[in-house]
Amino acid sequence: MTNIERDIKLDRIKRKTGRILLELLPVLLGCVFVFSGFVKAIDPLGSTYKFEDYFQAFGGFFESLSFIAFPAAIFLSTLELLIGLNLIFRVHIRTTSILALLFMLVMTPLTLYIALKNPVTDCGCFGDALVISNWATFYKNIVLIAVVIIILGFHKRIRPLFRSQIQWLLAVVFVFLGVGLSTYCYRHLPLIDFRPYKVGANIPDGMKIPEGAAQDKTETTFIYEKDGLQKEFTLENYPKGDSTWKFVDQKTVLISQGYRPPIHDFTIVNAQYDDITDVVLQNQGKTYLLIMYDVAKASEAGAKKAQVIYRKSLTNGTKFYALTASSDADIREFVRKTGVTYPFCKTDQIALKTVIRANPGLVLIKGGTVMGKWNWRDF
Repeated sequence: MTNIERDIKLDRIKRKTGRILLELLPVLLGCVFVFSGFVKAIDPLGSTYKFEDYFQAFGGFFESLSFIAFPAAIFLSTLELLIGLNLIFRVHIRTTSILALLFMLVMTPLTLYIALKNPVTDCGCFGDALVISNWATFYKNIVLIAVVIIILGFHKRIRPLFRSQIQWLLAVVFVFLGVGLSTYCYRHLPLIDFRPYKVGANIPDGMKIPEGAAQDKTETTFIYEKDGLQKEFTLENYPKGDSTWKFVDQKTVLISQGYRPPIHDFTIVNAQYDDITDVVLQNQGKTYLLIMYDVAKASEAGAKKAQVIYRKSLTNGTKFYALTASSDADIREFVRKTGVTYPFCKTDQIALKTVIRANPGLVLIKGGTVMGKWNWRDF
C-alpha cells in the first residue's frame, strides 16, 4: 500500500468516525436529559420539595417564591424531557441545541455556586434515582456544555428523521407527555420508587449501620477567657483544672461525614411522648401508617376516607397510627374539622415526606417491611 493510498484510507476512517460520533452525540446527550427529566416527572412532589429547599437555603426574597415550587418542578422536568426526546429523534436539532445550551448556561453557574457554598447537600439533578455530589454535578455540566456546543456547531450534518410538520407535532406530543406524566404521578404515586421506603423494603434493615462503618469526624474547639482575653483550645491543650481560665463557649465542626444508613431519621412518638418506633416496626401483624406530614395541608377528603379504614382496623386487629409533624394545636383543629378519631403520633417531617409522596398517604407494613403504599385518592 502506497503512502497516498494509506492517507486516503485514514481520511475515510476519520470521516466515517466523525459521522458516527455526530450520530451518537445527540442520542447520548438526549438520554441524559431524558433520564434527568423522567426521574423528576415521576416524582413531582420530590422535585417540589427540592425547589423549596433551594428557596429556603438562598433566603430573603427567594423564600417568598415557595408558592411556585410545584409548577417550577413540572416545568423543569417537562423541559428536560422535551430537549432529550428532541435530540434522540432529531426534532429541530438547531433550535433544540440552542435551547439545551441556554439551559446549561443557566444551570452550570448555579451548580458552581452550590458546589462552592453548599447550601444543599444534594442538587437533586437526578432526583432520588442517582445522588451525586455537588462538585460532580458541576463537572458533569461542563462536559454536557461541551457536547452541546459540538452538536450545535455541526448541526447541519445531522439529518432529520421526519419532515418539519411531523417534528413540530412530535415536540407538542413530548410536552403533553411530560406534563401528563407529572400530573398522573402527583395524583397517585411515582411509577418507580427510588426511596428507601419502597414496597418490599424492610425499615429496620434500612436503619442498620454495618460493622466497621466510617464514623463522623469532628473537631471540637473550646473558648476560654483570662484577664479579659479569649483564646481557643483543642481537646488536647485546653486548661483543664486551671481555675484562672473561665469557660466561654464550645464549637464542634464536622470534618468528614461517616456512613449514613438509608433510613436514619425515622422515629414514632405517641401522644404520651413515648418512643414507640420499635413497637410499631417489630409488630408481626399488619400495621397501617397514615402519613400526613402537615395536617394543615392535608386533604380533608383523604383524611375522612382513612377514617373508614381505621374503623375496619378496629374490628380485624390491624394496628393503625396517623403520623404527622404538625403541632398539637394544629392536630386538635384538624380533628375538630374532620371528625377523625384515629390516634396521632409525631414523626420528623422530612422523614414523612420521604416515606410517601402523598398528604395523606397510606403505608401498610408487616414486621417492619413495607407491603403496600397508596395515595389518598386510591384508598
